[in-house]
Amino acid sequence: MTGDESLTGEVHAGPGGAMTDEVGVITGDLTVTTSRETGGRARIAVQYTGADEWYTLTGSPVPVPPDGLAALHAEVLSGVERGGGAGVGRP
Repeated sequence: MTGDESLTGEVHAGPGGAMTDEVGVITGDLTVTTSRETGGRARIAVQYTGADEWYTLTGSPVPVPPDGLAALHAEVLSGVERGGGAGVGRP
């Protein structure tokens, strides 16, 4: 992961999983990392917990919201937990 600041959490994806750019929907136990990049943006990556490969969560990178990186990370984790092909900025 790149950036000076990053947050990582584990979540079980809800029905319909999380949408990635590289492989489409992934499901099950996932690890999500939200990393601050230069220019006020954040990149969200997701992997099957314990795997080596990381995938880009669809919609990433995104601007860091006024509430900060932690709020964005919490929102992403919540979205993945709900499932439904979750991505950044998707219900």
